Amino acid sequence: MNAATSPIIEMRDISISFPGVKALDGVDFRLLPGEVHTLMGENGAGKSTLIKVLTGVYTPDQGSILFDGAPLVINGTADAQQAGISTVYQEVNLCTNLTVGENVMLGNETRGRFGIDWKRTHERAAEVLARLGLHDVDPRRPLGELSLAVQQLVAISRSMVTNSRVLILDEPTSSLDNVEVEQLFTVIRQLRSEGVAILFVSHFLDQVYAISDRMTVLRNGQFIGEHLTRDLPRHELIAEMIGKELSLVQSPAGDESRRDHVVGEVVYSASGLGRKGAIEPVDVELRRGEVLGLAGLLGSGRTELARLISGADKPDTGEVTVQGARVSIKTPADGLKRRIALSSENRRDEGIIRDLSVRENILLGLQSTRGWARPVPRKEADGLVDKYVRELNVRPADPSRPIRNLSGGNQQKALLGRWLATKPDVLILDEPTRGIDIGAKAEIQQQVLQLASEGVAIVFISSELEEVVRLCDRILVLKDHRLIAELDNDGSLTAESIVSVIANDGADADRTERIPS
Repeated sequence: MNAATSPIIEMRDISISFPGVKALDGVDFRLLPGEVHTLMGENGAGKSTLIKVLTGVYTPDQGSILFDGAPLVINGTADAQQAGISTVYQEVNLCTNLTVGENVMLGNETRGRFGIDWKRTHERAAEVLARLGLHDVDPRRPLGELSLAVQQLVAISRSMVTNSRVLILDEPTSSLDNVEVEQLFTVIRQLRSEGVAILFVSHFLDQVYAISDRMTVLRNGQFIGEHLTRDLPRHELIAEMIGKELSLVQSPAGDESRRDHVVGEVVYSASGLGRKGAIEPVDVELRRGEVLGLAGLLGSGRTELARLISGADKPDTGEVTVQGARVSIKTPADGLKRRIALSSENRRDEGIIRDLSVRENILLGLQSTRGWARPVPRKEADGLVDKYVRELNVRPADPSRPIRNLSGGNQQKALLGRWLATKPDVLILDEPTRGIDIGAKAEIQQQVLQLASEGVAIVFISSELEEVVRLCDRILVLKDHRLIAELDNDGSLTAESIVSVIANDGADADRTERIPS
């Protein structure tokens, strides 16, 4: 990247307001050809809004956009695409029932005298795929047979059919493992070398520092700074994002404080709990005040085990005891009845109800435990909603706002409030901090530890092993849908040692039974 290069995109004095909030306030942004530029900021900082202005989803109240130095008016997404601005979103918007080639060339098929020439269309798709290093991907193969990582690359390939000069990647790595991330980064570097300007959005700081050349920081809808990535230490970046030093918002869970609390009696135990094709039979004990981590690569069986414990999936085998009594937990309602709550990793499809308000989303779990014929009394409902909006720092603090209008981090906090309202004895959190900023992540981590100190048994799942080590008292390590190790977090455990356990199929682990305090 040449620092003297003129910007291909320049956004000047961009402002936009929505009812009750100024989303962007005089923001400047520039993007150079042949660079990877990361937009940084907490959830709600204005990143998504700025992208939606650039892609024509929103029209700003004031400000201007220049493309190659000339004014550019964007009145809709078609205008942005025609100008050469393409976007690949976190949720890949492809048609899995079509072939790879049909997806790549969708809307740009090669036509002949009698309509679409599918032979030439697939040949053209193969050329585009090869440009991104995907020589081995058969354009006639059904897209649904490919991994999510390759589907992400197919989505990028589609954007390159029209020779886009600006590529926006919105959280493209949130569901990828390390090998898949590196595969994506290889493609990004290739496009950068060809002069494509890439706007990369991610909450994974390691990835940001690995791939980006420059970054712009937003906070509360305002421009804070633009930096060369190599010149900005991580602690300074975080301080700019949150407006204060990282030490002021980091989890109080230093290793000593995390292990200081008393772990109580067993509230849930399962013997031989399993489901064919999902997880091999496993023994599990959950104790009051303990944070139990489930660690493993994507597809290891972490989520499958969590769903069996909660009743979201019906087990084929196993005996379950809750509070000393034999029980059958085959549905989520069974789980809630036994005060076992699951916050799903799939926030969009299994978590929030987008068209309902924050208030209605928070009350949903409690109402389901009582039945729809017994509505929660208004005074009790108001008290619960106000309590969790305040304690969890849901922003904006307006329970009547549709939850779809909240940032991802604040949606996650509202979901946590939903399950806390049911007063669970066991709370299962599946990827509760994925895709949210450092500030919201620290707040959720603090809540996890606070709940444990109050005697709740927590099951915590995260793809970030450092987070698992930081928060959890005991860790079950899974691989290929089976338990390979049980680790007591005695202070010597590290993310690297868990990786070694996984790589060696549990051979490096001393399997331990947690001794009651």
